[in-house]
Amino acid sequence: MLGLLAVWYLSTTGFGWIHPARFPQPEEVWGALTFIQSEGYGNGKLHQHVLHSLKLVAMGFAVAVSIGVPLGLLMGYSRRAEALLNPAFLLLRPIPPLAWIPLAIVWLGLGDGSKILVIFVAAFVPSVINSYTGVRNIDTPVMEAAHMLGVKGWRMVSEVLVPGSLPMIFTGLRLSLQASWTTLVAAELIGALFGLGSILNQASQDIYPAMILVAMAFVGICGASTTWLLGLLESRAMPWRNGRVAA
Repeated sequence: MLGLLAVWYLSTTGFGWIHPARFPQPEEVWGALTFIQSEGYGNGKLHQHVLHSLKLVAMGFAVAVSIGVPLGLLMGYSRRAEALLNPAFLLLRPIPPLAWIPLAIVWLGLGDGSKILVIFVAAFVPSVINSYTGVRNIDTPVMEAAHMLGVKGWRMVSEVLVPGSLPMIFTGLRLSLQASWTTLVAAELIGALFGLGSILNQASQDIYPAMILVAMAFVGICGASTTWLLGLLESRAMPWRNGRVAA
């Protein structure tokens, strides 16, 4: 990281190899950062934009995984459910999440609801696929033993399906979270008054590359931070993967 900062400084401020109009100098980015936090930019200050984007991602992601994970477990366990749901899922799966933006706007307008819907679509698919795959990867003898012992219903879900597919479920959660952040920025480029995507949109219209870099940096920071928090949850849920034993 320090090496990249040094190259950036030398290329722009130090030797002037890159014109500031094409790529801003570090001091310009710092100035943009202090400006948006103290004076505000694009209808709000930096923390307001960040909190708004976090709220949208949290809502879309939470709804997606709360529906997608159980649906994936059901499809993986029940042949009948798979036969019923898989054709529709295969039809919808190739459609890019951003293709839903026009319909989301028609249905829900330019407010937060349309953006949450697009985030939901982006996060929904990975959570379903990986939960489904996790159940299918459970060893056959384990499933047979559970059936022989009369394990059914909620016990089957809580004692067999979820523990057996947990690694794949968390893989799906990570992919869903990454898709949520990627889609959020694109969704907020259209008709958003708050959020990191709205900063990018406003800064591009104002030809303000330093502010564009500020918004991009905080998208990366927020995405990395939420992924790290999800990793902590994963390590608590599966301590054996880190060589630890649950207390």
